[in-house]
Amino acid sequence: MAVSSDSMLQKIFAKSPVFYSNKRVFGKPVSISGGAISCNERNLKSKGKIAVKAAAAADVMGLKNHEVNLDLGFDVVAERELREKGFLGMRKTKLVCTIGPACCSLEDLERLAMRGMNVARLNMCHNTREWHRDVIRKIKKLNEEKGFSVSVMIDTEGSLIHVVDHGVPSSLKAEEGSVWVFTAQKFEGSRPFTVQANFQGFSEGIMVGDELVIDGGMARFEVVERMGNDLHCKCTDPGLFLPRAKLSFWRDGKLSYHGLPTLSPKDWADVDFGISEGVDFIAMSFVNDADSVKDLKNYLFAKMSKSIRVLAKIETLESLQKLEEIVEASDGIMVARGDLGVEVPLEQIPTVQEDITRLCRQMNKPVIIASQLLESMVEYPTPTRAEVADVSEAVRQYADALMLSGESAIGLHGQKALSVLQMASSRMELWSREENRQSALHNCQLGGSLSDCIAEEICSCAVQMANNLGVDAIFVYTKHGEMASLLSRNRPYPPIFAFTSDSDARMALNLQWGVIPLLVDLTDDMEANISKTIDLMRTNGMVKEGEAVLVVSDLTATHSTSTTFQSIQVKTIV
Repeated sequence: MAVSSDSMLQKIFAKSPVFYSNKRVFGKPVSISGGAISCNERNLKSKGKIAVKAAAAADVMGLKNHEVNLDLGFDVVAERELREKGFLGMRKTKLVCTIGPACCSLEDLERLAMRGMNVARLNMCHNTREWHRDVIRKIKKLNEEKGFSVSVMIDTEGSLIHVVDHGVPSSLKAEEGSVWVFTAQKFEGSRPFTVQANFQGFSEGIMVGDELVIDGGMARFEVVERMGNDLHCKCTDPGLFLPRAKLSFWRDGKLSYHGLPTLSPKDWADVDFGISEGVDFIAMSFVNDADSVKDLKNYLFAKMSKSIRVLAKIETLESLQKLEEIVEASDGIMVARGDLGVEVPLEQIPTVQEDITRLCRQMNKPVIIASQLLESMVEYPTPTRAEVADVSEAVRQYADALMLSGESAIGLHGQKALSVLQMASSRMELWSREENRQSALHNCQLGGSLSDCIAEEICSCAVQMANNLGVDAIFVYTKHGEMASLLSRNRPYPPIFAFTSDSDARMALNLQWGVIPLLVDLTDDMEANISKTIDLMRTNGMVKEGEAVLVVSDLTATHSTSTTFQSIQVKTIV
């Protein structure tokens, strides 16, 4: 498409107070001339002088041919999806798969990657570090040799009591009325109806009559007798007993045991393991306040040059009470509905999930919806219709990512489960676009400095402009991913192609809604960057004549430390 009228741009920007509100921006004069809107102020005071230029221009003359001399780091799955479905058909919700015994071979990992896995999650509760190391290296091999871009996340064990052994290597059915012994005593082999817990003091303070809940409600027991440090428990609600199942004790509707510190000595060793293996994300289990998140981030900053993002898992009442400060301190959030559902009444889980998702988007932090999305597919090849509705609701709420747990790790149909997530999310995204739901989104101001505020407003206006003009894609050229993240926050109709020369930023953007990160060599010459990348995509058949892309940049020239240049442009392919 072509943009034929400068007045259209003026009308779009007139809707935004930051560009056109009594002709002043942050108290500074704004000039509107010839379809370009700019805010120039050379004497803004902060710690130093800042010069900001924000411009919007429509380029309908087309792009000149340039000699292609950079490699476009395109994920093979995103490239295939673009060729088959076009820009607007690309899936925006990201998919996370937990890797376990059912999907840890190189062939299985490749199949998951081909079906759309954006992030591979490794639960450090399970298996050995050698096993996890092998999986991480397989994923990196696939990325390097097969052209994938799959990020790696490790998930700490955290403050939980879990099962070391329950007698069989896979799931076990606990029948109603059966009596089980829960013990911290170590023994070789297995014993019938005997469960070995991981923590020596797991039974301290537990009384006869307390309720023992398995994995957030998979099965329930009543404590009927104490024998030393052992507990004899009768099954009152039958269900599946999975390996490494989590145990929680309740009394009068409240947790009677709150577990271990957020990060145990084992967790710190797992963090060091993640650093040594170059993982992209660390998910902290059972976070109750922002301090534990800050402590881990400070530790990572001091230990390494690679940027590992820290995600806080929301799964306790304490975390809900301090939710805003935890979200602010973290690099992202995982809504662990299984454990959270133990502490929050069942009927409140949907609204809690929606509130967390909305807060994360407003604070520009990616959010993953996890636990029991397609639980029935651990055993069966098709999901229940209620599960599909649950998945669709998470997509409707604009969650950044959906996560498979047992469905992929130990399930019989992990690849089918991933396909269900892919199909359901794509369909719900299409419905949201048809219903124009993005127009109802409202975001608060995040930035404290003038330059941060302008970046936010530019991204907000860019998304509004992209939606109103009906462009096919948004291209953002970004140093560390901030501009791409701000664009994602506004949930635009077209996909966001984020070009960055920072490999850490590229892998982190794998969790951002609607962002397709590409690793490229960027220079100080923005026009050259734009022309080269679009020309290369056109040469490879990924853009077509007549398509329009909106271009945003947050790159700063290395030779100028006092000037920030940010722009919005519309380019048509000829």
